[in-house]
Formats: sequence, structure tokens, C-alpha cells
Amino acid sequence: MRLYSTKKSVPEVSFKEALFKGLPSDNGLYMPLEIPTLPQSFFDTIEQKSFAEIAFEVSKALIGDDIPSTDLKKIIDDVISFDAPVVKVQDNMYVLELFHGPSLAFKDFGARFMSRVMSYYLAKDKQDINILVATSGDTGGAVAQGFYNMPGIHVTILYPSGKVSDLQEKQLTTLGGNITALEVQGTFDDCQRMVKEAFLDADLNAKFNLSSANSINISRLIPQSFYYFYAYAQVKKLGKDVVFSVPSGNFGNLCGGLIAKRMGLPIAHFVATTNANNVIPDYLASGVFNPRPSVRTISNAMDVGNPSNYQRLVAFYNEDIKAIRADITGKYFTDEQTEEIIKKVYDATGYVLDPHTAVAYLGLRAYMNENSTKDVTGIFLSTAHPAKFIEVVNDVIGKNIEIPESLQAAGKLKKVSVPMGNQFKDLKEYLLK
Repeated sequence: MRLYSTKKSVPEVSFKEALFKGLPSDNGLYMPLEIPTLPQSFFDTIEQKSFAEIAFEVSKALIGDDIPSTDLKKIIDDVISFDAPVVKVQDNMYVLELFHGPSLAFKDFGARFMSRVMSYYLAKDKQDINILVATSGDTGGAVAQGFYNMPGIHVTILYPSGKVSDLQEKQLTTLGGNITALEVQGTFDDCQRMVKEAFLDADLNAKFNLSSANSINISRLIPQSFYYFYAYAQVKKLGKDVVFSVPSGNFGNLCGGLIAKRMGLPIAHFVATTNANNVIPDYLASGVFNPRPSVRTISNAMDVGNPSNYQRLVAFYNEDIKAIRADITGKYFTDEQTEEIIKKVYDATGYVLDPHTAVAYLGLRAYMNENSTKDVTGIFLSTAHPAKFIEVVNDVIGKNIEIPESLQAAGKLKKVSVPMGNQFKDLKEYLLK
């Protein structure tokens, strides 16, 4: 597997180099030079394959001989140790539940894959590495769980103080060991900027072997393509075109879907759905990318005002806005609309949506209403368990939902974090000490 930078001003690299470097030195993002198309025979029998079997074939096609098949299969079998079921909510509208992993968020797939691939290479090379990651919510918990006690890896997580839910914060600040949490007095965009600057800083790179676990790292996107294939396998028998609505913040999840589509998965359309941080929906409408400071919402993991994966999004289409619009529709919704639909869906069906899933539901419903002549199977992605946003959900539906045991346990633990300013110099000084 060979990868290039979206800025196209540095040499191509191998999968291993991209995995550990995280960010090219020209501040672009790594993209596969070629995305292979899977044979038709794979799709003809996809419904007969297990989730792990699908994931292995997809990853093998992408990674090639970079990891021997026997080793890659062991990694995949370890990563895909929980389900991602498609559940019918209403006529033609299904939810892909991606919250059955250790941190109860979709990012468990990417974090577990990345940690195990890194450990595989580190064990071979007898090296250590320092992971820097910014989180707007769920990434922190997933990375903490996915990398906890992995040999040769230390993880530093930056998160915005007061802008993640209480349970999200507990998940990323209570493990200890090789996991350190930095509580930044700022926004997620500040955290993300600080991490990017660290990767480009000569002093830090001279002292540390640095890498990232954000969706800026290509190894996060590869496993995020797996569940699009698995979702299709579960609804293939319905015989209809499939539309995916993706709740979006930094847009790595959507890029995972675009990889799947490029590999031949018959996805009819994507709906890129955001909250009030509607930079990409605005871009799709106007053709102008206008990043701006993020605003706080109840779907906080999507509070991103300058989505990094915009670079990858346009790279998939050679910056052809017409081609992008042919595959992707942008939608955005307010907190009031989000709360209203959580209540409405619960009253009508008994299904509980977390705020991010509710945004995805709204996007899918809007698209299907606008394209009512198309008889499609609509799938909206549920990226987090509703109990992770229990204060919002309980208040909206007027009922106390059940909290999974793992969250109950995390909630009882003591938070341990390091307060930090929102300037790169603050992070650099901390790391060098």
C-alpha cells in the first residue's frame, strides 16, 4: 500500500510509514495512491460472510502484503470482537448500531485496529511510540480503551474542558497507566491545532517518536470502512439501493464510507449530516470551504469548525464539487430539532437515539422526503450509546434509560487530568518536561 499527501509536496510513503508518522511534513493528510475494487464474487456472497471475514478481505485488499495474511487475520479477529447490527426503526429506515464496543462508540473500531497494528510493528522493531490525540468526545474514550496497556505505546489525550459529557470525560481520564489526559481551556479546534503543531515541531520530533490516533491517521479510516460493507450485507436481501446518513464532525467516518464505495460497495448516496457546525454542508451548497470557530451543541462530538478530513473529501474527487454533490448531500440541524426528534422517535417506536444519532436520523429523513420517488433502504449511523449523553436523553424522553455496566463503573472512578492552556507552547512545554 502506497500513500501520498493531499498537499502533494512530499514523497509517497508505505502504510507503515503513514501509520507511525500520522501527518505528512507538508501538513497534508495521507491518502491511498490506489483504492482497489473488490471482485464481484465478494459482493455476490457478502451476506454469507461474518463481520470479521468481511473486514479481513477488505483490509487485505487495501494493505496488500504490508502485513502477512496470517498476522492480519489475527489482528482483525481481535479487533472485530463485537457486533454492529442493523436494526429497523421505521419503514425503509434502519440504524447501524456502532456502539457495542468497549467505549460504546464507533471509534472503538478504528482505535482497536490502529493500536494492534502499531503494536505488531513495534514488537518487530523493538521500539516505543508516543501517541498524541485530540478529542471532541468519543475519540478520547475509544483511544484510551483501545491503547490501554498496549506494549511500547504511551498516549496523551487533549480534550476541551467542560465541552465533553461527564461520562465521556470519565472514560478518558480514569484509566491511568500509559494513558494521560490533558484538559485544555479551549475548544476541540484548539486541541486539534495543538496536536498538528506538535507533529511539525522539530524539537518534539527530535526527542519523541510521535504519532496520532485521530482520524487524520489513515489507519483509523481503514476499519471505518468495514462496517459499511457489513451493514450492506445485512440489508442486501431487501434488494433496494442503500443510502447512508453519517453524523459528521471531523468527517473521518464519511471518508471511511467513501473508501468502501471506491472499493465497489454499491452505495447509492451519502448524507453528510452535522449540527450547527455546518461547514461542510455550507461547502456543498456554495462550493466555498469556510472554516470557522466551533460552537457548542448537545451533539458535542461533532462540534468541529475546521474539519481536517475536508482535505481527504475533496481529494477523493480531485476537488470536483459537481462530482462530490453527485455522491453526497449535506444537511444540518439545530439542538432544538435534535431534541424534538429524539422525543418523537421514542414516543413512536420506543427506540432511543443519542443526540448524534438523532442528527443522522434527521438527515436521512430529509433526504428521503426530498427524493420520495426513490424506493431506497436508508441507514443512519448510530455512533454512540445514548447513555453516554444520559442527561440530555433522560430529560428529552422523560424517562431514565438504563446505563450499561461499563459506564456505571467508569462513572464511579476518580478523574485524573492535567490542566493546560490552549496554546501550542503550553503543550510543548509540558511534553518537554
